[in-house]
Order: sequence, then structure tokens, then C-alpha cells
Amino acid sequence: MPGRLFGTNGVRGVVNEDMTSDLALQMGKAIGTVMGGTVAIATDTRNSAHMIKMAVSSGIMSVGADVIDLGVLPTPAIQYYVKTHDDVRGGVMITASHNPPQFNGIKCISSDGTEASRKDEEEIEAHYSNDILCASWNTIGSMQRVRDAAEEYVNAIISKVDAEAIRKAELKVCLDCANGAAYETTPLLLKKLNVRVITINSNPQVEFPGRPSEPTEENVGDLLSLTESMGSDLGIAHDGDADRCVFITTNGKYVSGDKSLALLSGYALSKRAGLIVTPVSTSSLVEEVVEEAHGVIEYTAVGSPIVARRMMEAGAVFGGEENGGLIFPDHQYCRDGGMAVAKMLECIVKEGPLENQISRLPTYYTVKKKVECPNEMKKDVLDRIAKESAGAKIDRTDGMKIIFDDGWVLARPSGTEPLFRVFSESKDADVAEGRAERYENLVRECLQDLS
Repeated sequence: MPGRLFGTNGVRGVVNEDMTSDLALQMGKAIGTVMGGTVAIATDTRNSAHMIKMAVSSGIMSVGADVIDLGVLPTPAIQYYVKTHDDVRGGVMITASHNPPQFNGIKCISSDGTEASRKDEEEIEAHYSNDILCASWNTIGSMQRVRDAAEEYVNAIISKVDAEAIRKAELKVCLDCANGAAYETTPLLLKKLNVRVITINSNPQVEFPGRPSEPTEENVGDLLSLTESMGSDLGIAHDGDADRCVFITTNGKYVSGDKSLALLSGYALSKRAGLIVTPVSTSSLVEEVVEEAHGVIEYTAVGSPIVARRMMEAGAVFGGEENGGLIFPDHQYCRDGGMAVAKMLECIVKEGPLENQISRLPTYYTVKKKVECPNEMKKDVLDRIAKESAGAKIDRTDGMKIIFDDGWVLARPSGTEPLFRVFSESKDADVAEGRAERYENLVRECLQDLS
């Protein structure tokens, strides 16, 4: 697989089709050559995780680098481990995040715990495409197993919130881990915060995932019902590798990632004025809340590494994505589902029930569509949309954002899947839906013409 390997979030593919043990072995050799020294590795709970992990680890050791096996961990937990252990030169997370179970992926982590920069990815790709010299038999790397990374991560989160206030509140939550990487860490976090937790889809022995891994409203119906029936203070749903989460109110209402981002942006700005960073795909709801709280918002291209690095450069106080990926810079510069859980609990304790806080937010209607689109056709589709939108106000930060007086449409190719995404937003529900359908149909017509 020459050329570009890395997408928006690592290298991903269908197991034993695109994501093979041969690819993983060569990736390991390239990663070990670039990172050198000691490399940490962890996985989510996919049934292909061990195969890919062992192939990557073998490649790393074959070029003389050492491997620390952290077992099953959320992505932000391995990122925290890499960041806080000076002897570790980088990390590898074996995950395809929210993708279906037939997918798996390889995500690289820099020594500071952030996702690898594009420059680092290009260096790995360059080595991948060449023959890589292996170490001599007596200088190959070794592997050791470390078992306390989960608790280190959980304790670090607790140190960043008002733990005593949360403990005194004696909250009750319902938790859905999608049988994914948070099955241990989030229940442990809640236990240490004296939160009573009722879990579903939190057994790693059950085939991954217990429900589709993307925590959309249609995928977490059981959690909606359970949270309402149990009268819980909060419902929590993670994606497969737990770098993201979404929340449910006591009355069983789904809270979109945009609303969580808006609410916690306002909460962060109440503590310290400053900048909020988020991609162009984020609802204007967040901008309205940020400006009301006397903050400043800045938009980037889609992708958590892009958001995180801009936050680092600009000294932002908070940031994140509309999909439930929230970044807390005083903890670490990456999406962190565990930190989001703890901070939302603190916000509820300090500011009142989640449903009350959500009810005070401005109302926007966002419609999200996706169309299957072969990767090789994505550029042609984008060119067609540009032609059809000639004369309109357009933001080309990522894909094409067509801005109207009463809303916007974002059309962009997915960086992780063979999909083309269309987001449409307006304060008028019919306008948002109508534009979403129009641009979805435009994508489909273009694909039909191309094929």
C-alpha cells in the first residue's frame, strides 16, 4: 500500500482485506525505526486486536525497539501513559474507534501524548514503502506487560475535578461502553467518585460491539430507556475506544455532541476567559454560547489532532468536536471520554441537572447525512459541489462549507471511511432538512454520473 496510509485518525481498514498482518508487521517496522527506544501499545476490544497488536509489536521489536504492552485501554489512557513516562518514545493504539467490527486500525502517538503529526506520519509512510533493515539477533527489542496504566489514568482525571463535591452529591448514572475499551476505566472512575453506576454493554467478553460503536441517538436506545426508568442523574455512552462520549438526561433525552461542547465551553469560560477551538463541522450553537460567555471561537479542519495542535499553539482554554470528542488542555491535548465524564459530573453538581442546563441553550437544527463514496471519487464529487455552488459564500477550511443567511451546509469527504458527509444547519428545521436532502442528492447524482 504505497503513498498515503494515514487518514484523519490513523490507518484503518477491513481486517484481512486492507488491514492485514503483513501491513501491520511492516507498519511496526516503520514505527519502530522512526520512534526508536521504547514504544507503548494498547488495544480496544475488537476480536482482531490481538492479531494486529502482535504483528505491530513484532515489527517494532525486529528493528531493535522495545515494546510496553498496556493491554486493553481507552485511547486517551495510552496517550496519558506516553505523556507521563519519560522513557517512552511514543505509542501505538490498535483501534478503529467508531467503525464497524470488521475494521481495525493503527493510530500513532507522539512522545508528548498527542496524536502523531502529519510530518511524523509522512516519515513512517516513507519507511513503510521501503525495505527496512532489521536488527541483529542479539539486539532485537523486548516486550514487557504493564498492568497499572488504567488506574494511573483514572487517578489523573480525578485530580482535575472537584472530586469531593462529586462524592458528596451521591449521583447515580447509567453507563454504556459498547463492550469497548472503557469497560474497566469508566466504572473505576465512577466508583472512585462515589457515583452509583448501572452498566450495559460493558462486558469485554461479549462480541464487540454490544451495539453499533458510534454513540448516535439511534444506537443507544437501550441507554435512553434505562436512564429514564432508573431516574439516573446522567446517562453516558462511549464509542469503541472511549476517546468520546455522549450524555443522556434524567428524562431519557439524548444530548448531541454539539450541546455537550457548548455547555462545557460555557462552563470552562466561566472559570477562565479565552479561546475555544473546534472544527467547521460544529454547530453555530457553540459559537453563540462562547460569544455570550465573552470567549472567542476559532474553527479548524475536521480531525481531533488538528484541533488539539491548534489549541496548543494558541493556548486555548477548551475545545472539541461535534461528535462528543472533548479536549481538556489542563489534563492533556487529546479527546478524552473519561475526562469528559468527570467534568460533566462536576458541571451537574455545580450548575444543576443536565436537562435544565440544556433547556437554556439556543435551538439549532442540524441534519447529518452520509453517502457511500469510493475514495478515488471524493475529489470529483467535491469539484461538482463547488461548481454547483458558484457565487455562494464558501469556507474551504475543510471540504466545502456553503454559508447562507439562515444557516450553512458542509460537504466533505470522510477521512476515515469511504463516505461523503453532508451536514446542514439552520434555526428552521425545514430549511436544515431541505438543504441536507438537496446536497445529499447532489452527491448521489455525481456518483451516478461518475460510475
